[in-house]
Amino acid sequence: MFKINPYRPGAGLMPTYIAGRDEDIANVGQMFDALIMNIPTQSIIFSGLRGVGKTVLINKLQNIAEEKEIFCRHIEVEERNDFIFQIAACSQAFLRKVSTKEKFKHLIQKPLDAIKSLMVSFNPNENTFSFSLQERELYISINLTQSLTEVFVTIGETAYKTGTPICFFIDEIQYMKQNELGSLIAALHRANQLGYPVMVVGAGLPKVYKMLSEEKSYSERLFLYKEIASLTDEQSKTAIEEPVKRLGISYTDEAIREIIKITRGYPFFIQQMCQVVYKRTDEKIIQGIHIKNNINEFFELLDAGFFKSRYERCAESDKKFVFAMVKCGELPCTISNVAKNLHKSVSAISTTRAQLISKGIIYPVRYKELDFTVPEFTGYIQRLEEYQQWCEEN
Repeated sequence: MFKINPYRPGAGLMPTYIAGRDEDIANVGQMFDALIMNIPTQSIIFSGLRGVGKTVLINKLQNIAEEKEIFCRHIEVEERNDFIFQIAACSQAFLRKVSTKEKFKHLIQKPLDAIKSLMVSFNPNENTFSFSLQERELYISINLTQSLTEVFVTIGETAYKTGTPICFFIDEIQYMKQNELGSLIAALHRANQLGYPVMVVGAGLPKVYKMLSEEKSYSERLFLYKEIASLTDEQSKTAIEEPVKRLGISYTDEAIREIIKITRGYPFFIQQMCQVVYKRTDEKIIQGIHIKNNINEFFELLDAGFFKSRYERCAESDKKFVFAMVKCGELPCTISNVAKNLHKSVSAISTTRAQLISKGIIYPVRYKELDFTVPEFTGYIQRLEEYQQWCEEN
């Protein structure tokens, strides 16, 4: 028999109730109001570990922006080089929207030329525009920052003149190439200097702050930075209880304490744990014993999906590095202790460290200290036979 399950674990899936993010939603909502009124405002970058709900939050914010009639587009950056194509496509979509009104059609050509130049110069798979060889040469640029700035300035001018503010929602910013990130910062900065209503709401792993500050010194003034952490006990309690209230289901205090203890307040883990427990329980009151009876299935699901998908992205050298981190015991750990566990020098493992940071598996916490971007990843590694065998050999 089909049973409605109000819990929704998944990559960026909107839960039926978003707990603990009310203040962030309200603050960004006010930033949107300022954008609509052409009052200069900072853009915002959210950072946090996997599973804390960054994508859910920016998806919610995009819904709010669209309700306020701000032109929005979602960009998910991937490790392959596709950011330029995506930002150009989003800009073209904006031009299509404003061109539907006859009185604005004369504003289209200048930004369209800027987009053409960006695409022809920096997207190797460009086939959107048909050019003769001579025309193509006219649009070629060798400077990404200059080209992207021209796009932002011209669409920003169009946004200002048409009363249609723009907000780009950019997820997984840590996968952006440094030259792309630097060009984005410069382009947004110039559009804001000119008073144009263009904004970015971004999300990424903890290393994004370091990436931004290293690329442009003024990025700290351009962006408002907000770390998204796990939920407090009270917020976790709300995330657990609210989705099932309308179904007449409740949890005992013991059950809630057990869930918080197991999930440590990470929203994705709460959704996954509660989905399993709710599916396996037919009673109106969920008790502590129900949580304990389903712990194994909870971890099996995480191991097979959430954790394994990250682990399988690791090469053999990456896996040994990860094993050495886990062997350190308490995390974050120093790079020197990782090297010691691998019986190598720090310089000999620096390439692997950089690869794991680039893949989004680990991140630098403090000077020469590392931790996993995935909560509870240590426990998953410790459950692997591969790790246990490596420990015996080392």
